[in-house]
Amino acid sequence: MAAISAAAVLIVAATNSYWRTKTMSTLETKRLTLRPFKESDAADVYEYLKEPAVNCFASMKLHSLEEAAEEVKRRSAETEYYFAIVLKDEDKVIGEIEAYPEQDDPGKGDSAPMDTFSPCWMLNGRYQGKGYAFEAAYAFFDYLFSEKGARRIYAYTEDNNFSSQHLCEKLGMRKEGEFKEFISFVNNPDGTPLYENTWQYAILKKEWEAK
Repeated sequence: MAAISAAAVLIVAATNSYWRTKTMSTLETKRLTLRPFKESDAADVYEYLKEPAVNCFASMKLHSLEEAAEEVKRRSAETEYYFAIVLKDEDKVIGEIEAYPEQDDPGKGDSAPMDTFSPCWMLNGRYQGKGYAFEAAYAFFDYLFSEKGARRIYAYTEDNNFSSQHLCEKLGMRKEGEFKEFISFVNNPDGTPLYENTWQYAILKKEWEAK
Protein backbone atom coordinates (compact mmCIF):
# COMPACT_ATOMS: atom_id res chain seq x y z
CA MET A 1 0.00 0.00 0.00
CA ALA A 2 1.45 3.35 -1.04
CA ALA A 3 2.80 5.76 1.54
CA ILE A 4 0.84 8.96 2.14
CA SER A 5 1.74 12.42 3.38
CA ALA A 6 1.09 13.69 6.89
CA ALA A 7 -1.78 15.73 5.47
CA ALA A 8 -3.66 12.63 4.48
CA VAL A 9 -6.63 11.41 6.48
CA LEU A 10 -7.40 7.73 7.02
CA ILE A 11 -11.04 6.91 6.48
CA VAL A 12 -12.43 3.47 7.32
CA ALA A 13 -15.96 2.78 6.08
CA ALA A 14 -18.13 -0.29 6.40
CA THR A 15 -17.54 -1.49 2.84
CA ASN A 16 -14.34 0.25 1.76
CA SER A 17 -11.16 1.80 3.14
CA TYR A 18 -9.31 4.64 1.47
CA TRP A 19 -6.93 7.50 2.08
CA ARG A 20 -7.77 11.08 1.12
CA THR A 21 -4.85 13.45 0.41
CA LYS A 22 -6.71 16.72 0.67
CA THR A 23 -3.90 19.05 -0.43
CA MET A 24 -3.53 17.32 -3.81
CA SER A 25 -7.22 16.55 -4.50
CA THR A 26 -6.16 12.92 -4.63
CA LEU A 27 -8.06 9.89 -3.33
CA GLU A 28 -6.33 6.61 -2.55
CA THR A 29 -8.10 3.27 -2.22
CA LYS A 30 -6.57 -0.16 -1.69
CA ARG A 31 -5.92 -0.70 -5.40
CA LEU A 32 -6.52 2.68 -7.01
CA THR A 33 -5.47 6.31 -7.04
CA LEU A 34 -7.97 8.95 -8.14
CA ARG A 35 -6.03 12.03 -9.17
CA PRO A 36 -6.13 14.93 -11.66
CA PHE A 37 -5.08 14.04 -15.19
CA LYS A 38 -1.48 14.53 -16.34
CA GLU A 39 -0.26 15.07 -19.89
CA SER A 40 1.57 11.74 -19.71
CA ASP A 41 -1.83 9.97 -19.48
CA ALA A 42 -2.62 10.47 -23.18
CA ALA A 43 -1.85 6.93 -24.37
CA ASP A 44 -3.91 5.33 -21.60
CA VAL A 45 -6.89 7.60 -22.26
CA TYR A 46 -6.69 6.95 -26.00
CA GLU A 47 -6.78 3.21 -25.32
CA TYR A 48 -10.33 3.34 -23.92
CA LEU A 49 -11.70 6.36 -25.82
CA LYS A 50 -10.72 5.34 -29.35
CA GLU A 51 -13.79 3.08 -29.27
CA PRO A 52 -16.16 4.16 -26.45
CA ALA A 53 -17.95 1.13 -25.01
CA VAL A 54 -21.41 2.69 -24.63
CA ASN A 55 -23.37 5.17 -26.72
CA CYS A 56 -23.43 7.94 -24.12
CA PHE A 57 -19.68 8.41 -24.59
CA ALA A 58 -19.82 8.50 -28.40
CA SER A 59 -19.15 12.24 -28.51
CA MET A 60 -15.94 11.72 -26.51
CA LYS A 61 -14.39 9.40 -29.10
CA LEU A 62 -10.73 10.16 -29.83
CA HIS A 63 -9.39 9.59 -33.33
CA SER A 64 -5.65 9.82 -32.73
CA LEU A 65 -3.01 9.90 -30.01
CA GLU A 66 -2.45 13.57 -30.85
CA GLU A 67 -6.11 14.30 -30.18
CA ALA A 68 -5.82 12.40 -26.90
CA ALA A 69 -2.84 14.54 -25.91
CA GLU A 70 -4.86 17.72 -26.46
CA GLU A 71 -7.80 16.31 -24.50
CA VAL A 72 -5.64 15.29 -21.54
CA LYS A 73 -3.93 18.68 -21.53
CA ARG A 74 -7.36 20.31 -21.25
CA ARG A 75 -8.39 18.00 -18.43
CA SER A 76 -5.18 18.54 -16.46
CA ALA A 77 -6.37 22.01 -15.42
CA GLU A 78 -9.28 20.45 -13.47
CA THR A 79 -8.15 19.36 -10.01
CA GLU A 80 -11.36 19.10 -7.94
CA TYR A 81 -14.09 17.33 -9.87
CA TYR A 82 -12.49 15.37 -12.73
CA PHE A 83 -10.25 12.44 -11.83
CA ALA A 84 -8.23 9.82 -13.64
CA ILE A 85 -8.65 6.33 -12.15
CA VAL A 86 -5.15 4.87 -11.83
CA LEU A 87 -4.44 1.20 -11.12
CA LYS A 88 -1.60 1.21 -8.62
CA ASP A 89 -0.10 -2.15 -9.60
CA GLU A 90 0.41 -1.01 -13.20
CA ASP A 91 0.61 2.78 -12.70
CA LYS A 92 -1.92 2.96 -15.53
CA VAL A 93 -4.99 5.11 -16.10
CA ILE A 94 -7.86 2.64 -16.51
CA GLY A 95 -10.76 5.07 -16.50
CA GLU A 96 -12.20 8.32 -15.23
CA ILE A 97 -14.89 9.75 -12.98
CA GLU A 98 -16.26 13.27 -12.77
CA ALA A 99 -19.12 15.37 -11.46
CA TYR A 100 -19.67 19.10 -11.16
CA PRO A 101 -21.92 20.98 -8.71
CA GLU A 102 -25.40 21.89 -9.94
CA GLN A 103 -28.14 24.03 -8.46
CA ASP A 104 -30.71 21.99 -6.55
CA ASP A 105 -33.48 24.17 -8.06
CA PRO A 106 -32.47 26.22 -11.12
CA GLY A 107 -35.74 28.15 -10.80
CA LYS A 108 -34.34 29.94 -7.76
CA GLY A 109 -31.63 31.61 -9.82
CA ASP A 110 -28.26 32.40 -8.25
CA SER A 111 -29.64 31.87 -4.74
CA ALA A 112 -30.08 28.11 -5.27
CA PRO A 113 -27.51 25.98 -3.41
CA MET A 114 -24.93 24.21 -5.60
CA ASP A 115 -25.35 20.95 -3.70
CA THR A 116 -26.40 18.47 -6.39
CA PHE A 117 -24.00 16.33 -8.45
CA SER A 118 -24.48 13.97 -11.40
CA PRO A 119 -21.40 11.74 -11.73
CA CYS A 120 -20.17 10.13 -14.91
CA TRP A 121 -17.76 7.19 -14.85
CA MET A 122 -15.99 5.22 -17.53
CA LEU A 123 -13.63 2.23 -17.32
CA ASN A 124 -11.32 0.61 -19.84
CA GLY A 125 -13.12 -2.56 -20.94
CA ARG A 126 -10.07 -4.71 -20.15
CA TYR A 127 -10.43 -3.82 -16.47
CA GLN A 128 -14.17 -4.26 -16.00
CA GLY A 129 -15.63 -6.96 -13.77
CA LYS A 130 -12.93 -6.62 -11.11
CA GLY A 131 -14.65 -4.20 -8.72
CA TYR A 132 -12.57 -1.19 -9.74
CA ALA A 133 -15.59 0.92 -10.73
CA PHE A 134 -17.23 0.41 -7.33
CA GLU A 135 -13.98 1.11 -5.50
CA ALA A 136 -13.49 4.36 -7.39
CA ALA A 137 -17.12 5.49 -7.22
CA TYR A 138 -17.40 4.77 -3.50
CA ALA A 139 -14.38 6.96 -2.74
CA PHE A 140 -15.61 9.68 -5.10
CA PHE A 141 -19.13 9.74 -3.66
CA ASP A 142 -17.78 10.01 -0.13
CA TYR A 143 -15.48 12.84 -1.26
CA LEU A 144 -18.45 14.74 -2.73
CA PHE A 145 -20.60 14.27 0.36
CA SER A 146 -17.91 14.97 2.96
CA GLU A 147 -15.71 17.55 1.22
CA LYS A 148 -17.73 19.22 -1.55
CA GLY A 149 -21.06 19.89 0.14
CA ALA A 150 -23.12 17.40 -1.84
CA ARG A 151 -26.69 16.94 -0.59
CA ARG A 152 -27.89 14.77 -3.47
CA ILE A 153 -26.09 12.68 -6.08
CA TYR A 154 -27.99 11.34 -9.07
CA ALA A 155 -26.97 9.34 -12.13
CA TYR A 156 -28.43 8.41 -15.50
CA THR A 157 -27.85 5.05 -17.17
CA GLU A 158 -29.25 3.49 -20.33
CA ASP A 159 -31.80 0.73 -19.75
CA ASN A 160 -29.48 -1.80 -21.43
CA ASN A 161 -26.38 -0.83 -19.44
CA PHE A 162 -26.84 -3.45 -16.75
CA SER A 163 -23.33 -3.15 -15.29
CA SER A 164 -23.85 0.56 -14.60
CA GLN A 165 -27.28 -0.11 -13.09
CA HIS A 166 -25.74 -2.75 -10.83
CA LEU A 167 -23.05 -0.30 -9.76
CA CYS A 168 -25.65 2.34 -8.84
CA GLU A 169 -27.54 -0.19 -6.74
CA LYS A 170 -24.36 -1.43 -5.06
CA LEU A 171 -23.60 2.17 -4.10
CA GLY A 172 -26.98 2.35 -2.36
CA MET A 173 -28.68 4.56 -4.94
CA ARG A 174 -32.44 4.38 -5.40
CA LYS A 175 -33.99 3.78 -8.82
CA GLU A 176 -36.18 6.88 -9.16
CA GLY A 177 -37.72 6.38 -12.57
CA GLU A 178 -37.38 5.61 -16.27
CA PHE A 179 -37.43 8.19 -19.05
CA LYS A 180 -38.68 6.69 -22.31
CA GLU A 181 -36.69 7.67 -25.43
CA PHE A 182 -35.03 10.31 -23.26
CA ILE A 183 -31.93 11.20 -25.29
CA SER A 184 -30.04 10.33 -28.46
CA PHE A 185 -26.26 9.85 -28.64
CA VAL A 186 -25.96 8.07 -32.00
CA ASN A 187 -28.02 7.58 -35.15
CA ASN A 188 -29.80 4.57 -36.58
CA PRO A 189 -28.46 3.09 -39.85
CA ASP A 190 -30.94 5.27 -41.78
CA GLY A 191 -29.54 8.43 -40.18
CA THR A 192 -32.44 9.10 -37.81
CA PRO A 193 -31.68 9.62 -34.09
CA LEU A 194 -31.57 6.51 -31.92
CA TYR A 195 -33.35 7.51 -28.70
CA GLU A 196 -32.32 5.70 -25.52
CA ASN A 197 -34.55 4.70 -22.61
CA THR A 198 -32.81 5.95 -19.48
CA TRP A 199 -33.02 5.12 -15.78
CA GLN A 200 -32.34 7.70 -13.08
CA TYR A 201 -30.78 6.71 -9.75
CA ALA A 202 -30.12 8.94 -6.73
CA ILE A 203 -28.89 8.98 -3.16
CA LEU A 204 -29.07 11.70 -0.48
CA LYS A 205 -26.30 12.57 1.94
CA LYS A 206 -28.37 11.35 4.90
CA GLU A 207 -28.94 8.04 3.11
CA TRP A 208 -25.21 7.71 2.38
CA GLU A 209 -24.31 8.39 6.00
CA ALA A 210 -26.88 5.85 7.22
CA LYS A 211 -25.39 3.04 5.11
